[in-house]
Amino acid sequence: MQDIAIIEDPAAAEASLDPIRTQILRELVQPGSATQLAVRVGLPRQKVNYHLKALERHGLVELVEERRKGNVTERVVQATAASYLISPTALAAVSPDPRRFADRFSAFWLLALAGRMVQEVGKLLAGAAAARQKLATFAIDGDITFRSAADRAAFAEELGVEVTRLVDKYHDGGAAPQGRRHRLVVALHPALKETNAPKAANQTAGKEQDND
Repeated sequence: MQDIAIIEDPAAAEASLDPIRTQILRELVQPGSATQLAVRVGLPRQKVNYHLKALERHGLVELVEERRKGNVTERVVQATAASYLISPTALAAVSPDPRRFADRFSAFWLLALAGRMVQEVGKLLAGAAAARQKLATFAIDGDITFRSAADRAAFAEELGVEVTRLVDKYHDGGAAPQGRRHRLVVALHPALKETNAPKAANQTAGKEQDND
């Protein structure tokens, strides 16, 4: 089972968005049969079977084992991933294209960049899985509280200068044969309001490093 599966097929995306099927996928983080699922989700086994066939047809559920019980064969299935993310590829005709405009202060451009990231990393993960390799990535996620809008603007300005300096330092403009182009996205946006939200800056970084 994958940690996260990227859904690119429009039909698979449609199937996953059905509320009952979403509930079934959540239950199938652990393997189960149609009979077991019927009890968990409160639906007749025949109806659960109908939804399971649709999910399996779109690659969202897979067979784990078959158990023989008398004259009946019980199929035990499991979700193909613990979580799913729908790629903008599923809505290719209307998905945002960050190349259409570039505005560092536009929330819509930020969304377009995020959508492109989901699409590209999803394809890279599929390729890495086929090659049985890990995908080399690096991410930073943190919270920072600014005293004022002026402080936020100053921070953004300094961050931009530092990122540009690092890009100039490490970018190989000669495009060496052994070089590999990487995508860099830096984002800053207000955090959603939460109860007891942390007031101090707190950063965590995650890193996977291997061949790509």
